Amino acid sequence: MLSQPADGNRVEIVPLQNAKEFPVGPNQPIAWDQGPDTPDLPPDERPPNIILILTDDMGFNDVSFYANRDGRTPTIQTPSIDSLAEGGVVFNNGYAGHGTCAPSRAALMTGRYATRFGCEFTPIPAQGNEIMDLVDSCNTNPYQPIVDRDLLPTLPDIYDLGLPPSEITMAEKLKEAGYHTVHIGKWHLGYRNFMRPEDQGFDESLNMSGTKYLPEDSPDVVNAYLNWSPLDVMMWVTSYYGVGFNNSPSPDPDSMGNPLFEPDGYLTDYFTEEAVKVIEANRNRPFFLYLAHWGPHMPLQAKREDYDAIPPEITDHRQRVYMAMIQALDRSVGRVMQALEDNGIDNNTLVVFTSDNGGAGYVGLPDINKPYRGWKITFFEGGTHVPFFMRWPKEVASGTTYDKPVALIDLFSTAAAAAGVSVPGDRVIDGVDLIPFVKGDDPGYPHDTLFWRTGYYQSVLKRDTITGDFWKMQVNDIPDKVWLYNLTADPTEQNNLADTQPTKVAELQAALDNYNAEQVDPSWPSVLSAPIMVDKTEEEEMLVDDEYIYWQN
Repeated sequence: MLSQPADGNRVEIVPLQNAKEFPVGPNQPIAWDQGPDTPDLPPDERPPNIILILTDDMGFNDVSFYANRDGRTPTIQTPSIDSLAEGGVVFNNGYAGHGTCAPSRAALMTGRYATRFGCEFTPIPAQGNEIMDLVDSCNTNPYQPIVDRDLLPTLPDIYDLGLPPSEITMAEKLKEAGYHTVHIGKWHLGYRNFMRPEDQGFDESLNMSGTKYLPEDSPDVVNAYLNWSPLDVMMWVTSYYGVGFNNSPSPDPDSMGNPLFEPDGYLTDYFTEEAVKVIEANRNRPFFLYLAHWGPHMPLQAKREDYDAIPPEITDHRQRVYMAMIQALDRSVGRVMQALEDNGIDNNTLVVFTSDNGGAGYVGLPDINKPYRGWKITFFEGGTHVPFFMRWPKEVASGTTYDKPVALIDLFSTAAAAAGVSVPGDRVIDGVDLIPFVKGDDPGYPHDTLFWRTGYYQSVLKRDTITGDFWKMQVNDIPDKVWLYNLTADPTEQNNLADTQPTKVAELQAALDNYNAEQVDPSWPSVLSAPIMVDKTEEEEMLVDDEYIYWQN
């Protein structure tokens, strides 16, 4: 059983009864595969290297480029990320694959809506009943979560839930094109039954196993506890400090694989340093590096020197920790870009920076998704409208801006085209190659429609072919409500037009119906429907009149 917080700072917890103690050894140096000593071709004459940098739960306002340009105050200045943006193309309307982590990552890896292959709901850990006890005990909202207690014991283990091996990943296509493929960081797409990164096209994988950035009692870490969040309490109970390399992404001691070990330092920095080593090892051959950072996802843990470097006028402890975590991510981007330059491969490397979804309301910081409404989990813009930059000096002019909607599903086709390999022809690929659009060779629209679905909560973004405006509709069974916005005129979703535009509602509902007809049933069921406030953080009191959606996990 989990307990509620005992005071305003430290979360007092009783360990989960079903939690396992995972054996984690001391740090082990990684023996990365070394490419050739000399290149067959000069860097600019071979296929481009491809680096995908994905953050976790990063808010739109956590990147200072957009805020500085638009006259807003950003969460913190991010000069390295901003420099990447300035050196390539800035997507003003870049969208995640989903409102939560796993389905969004599944869409990213395959170029397909995750609902096409059953990755619709967020997996629940084995300690489901105890977690739901915590959700119930912490909930004082006027709208209560709905939990299917009878279904919980029948759920497969979380390590068995993920991306089906029958899907074709970005890594598999690039490997087919002769690329050396490397994954570093978070996976969250399954760990058994041929779902590990190494089973899904990656030659090497340094996989995040535990979810701590440093040991909680390390002298080099500063922690912030979110007393109102059941998820945060769960994270502190179940998380540990550990990674695995090749054939060991699962922390389950019952599965075969190499032993887990501690990272060497603060997790964001550790992943970055290993990414730099991968760049150096592969400088003479085409490579694909998927650097999937954990930051700034909870638990909120900052490197002490980053925390101390935050301006003293920022006095809120939680804000300082969060800002320091963003600072570490910005430093990571700077180190990666410097490594490309140092190894002479900067010009012909395609680098993408984005996030799996928007910033989370459960961290209790109100400005991280500005100017948009909503949070991670919701399909309001704050949940799906993410930072999105691409840099490829050899092909894309610096200072390029692109306004038409694009999405994470597009990165599969973009990478395949850059590598000179075709996308699979035996299935629907929902994404497109973005390069012709950003270069101006294709004046059309990458997408006339985009879709998101998690059970009965669904959303569609659709272009009006007469006016060119993009309209967005969300539907939710609980509450039985429709939200309709003209995003071209109202990008921050302030004016719900559902009651005054019944024809547009019917048009978008028809588009949703057609989309749903092509999707498959979820591969595992939802056991939780939870109320999520749109305009308040989880720390704030929910009132009867507050805007909310119900989310199925």
